[in-house]
Amino acid sequence: MIVAGVMSGTSADGINVALVEIGGAGFDTRFDLLAHHEYPYPRPVRRAVLAAMNAGRASVADLARLNFLLGELYAAAVLTTQKKAEVKVELIGCHGQTLYHQGEASPYFGKKIAATWQTGEGAIIAARVGAPVVSDFRPADMAAGGKGAPLVPFLDYLVYRDAGVGRIVQNLGGIANLTAIPAGASPEDVVAFDTGPGNMVVDAAMERLYRKPYDRDGRVAAKGKPLAAVLKVLLKHSFFRLKPPKTAGREEFGREFVTDFFRRCGRARKEDVVATATALTARSIGEAVKRFVLAAGRRQDSRRDAGATFRDYVVSGGGAKNRTLIAMLRAEVEPLGLLLRSSDEFGVPSAAKEAVAFALLAHETWHRRPSNIPAATGAHRPAILGKISYAT
Repeated sequence: MIVAGVMSGTSADGINVALVEIGGAGFDTRFDLLAHHEYPYPRPVRRAVLAAMNAGRASVADLARLNFLLGELYAAAVLTTQKKAEVKVELIGCHGQTLYHQGEASPYFGKKIAATWQTGEGAIIAARVGAPVVSDFRPADMAAGGKGAPLVPFLDYLVYRDAGVGRIVQNLGGIANLTAIPAGASPEDVVAFDTGPGNMVVDAAMERLYRKPYDRDGRVAAKGKPLAAVLKVLLKHSFFRLKPPKTAGREEFGREFVTDFFRRCGRARKEDVVATATALTARSIGEAVKRFVLAAGRRQDSRRDAGATFRDYVVSGGGAKNRTLIAMLRAEVEPLGLLLRSSDEFGVPSAAKEAVAFALLAHETWHRRPSNIPAATGAHRPAILGKISYAT
């Protein structure tokens, strides 16, 4: 079955489409990546998306229009990709654009409510492409008591599990998340969670200081020096101390966090501000690996050194292109005995990984099979993810 996976992450920089030929079922699934393309959002659309994320107030009409507009853009991206690849997709898995994600329940009109919202109308995509669409993946996991994220561990376990080698798989999107798969692990042994900001704070710094959407190759950060005093304070953020499962978004590291970040940086050189934002990502990831993967593993099994069960640290996502961030990450993880590698080495291009993941999740949903990993999301049970829009 040929499935299109469509992903637009919290960086809101554009749309990733992966065309994947899929066979098999569950963790015995086989897949072949046929094509992958990226399509940047038009600048006015990106501004509208960023304005809607974690907004204190928003127009209902604008949100409704954005939902349908993104459906049109997603459909156009799929149509262009399948034309380039000269194939016809049979199914589409579209994550949608996350506008709000609150994985922890909090009081709301007398009830404790957890909530999430991904926008991009599936019915529009199905009608334009002429193929059914699975979208809105998170709510089913949340209804089962999970955080609704991360969902990529299904792909991580499928691709990176190994009888003799433990691997930590790190995605560097707007938010950074990891999946820890011990050697010989079953799905119940997987640990996965958001570590904190990935590209989000770096991108915000670049937009504000340089009017650029991101730090290409990490060139600006390479010229700067991280502000140690600022880093020390930022790393005390309560999210970094929360135990997994946990999930983050712009609610934690978006507008309000960035405002505080710039206030603390004061009149520092622009290059130092970007370097500090980059170091925040690397340091928070390094601390998460030590505290919640290696140290937690040792506590669970005091008879052996759990750190020794992990060898590979596999990086993917847009941040994998940031050479300065990768150098900082290497300095964090190699002293822990981990070998930094790219997901490209395992046959999944860094930029395509999340889109491939949602193609696989859609394939499972279409065949009425669950694809969340409860150990990763905190769900009480496996859940069939997503909602189906049929092409008529």
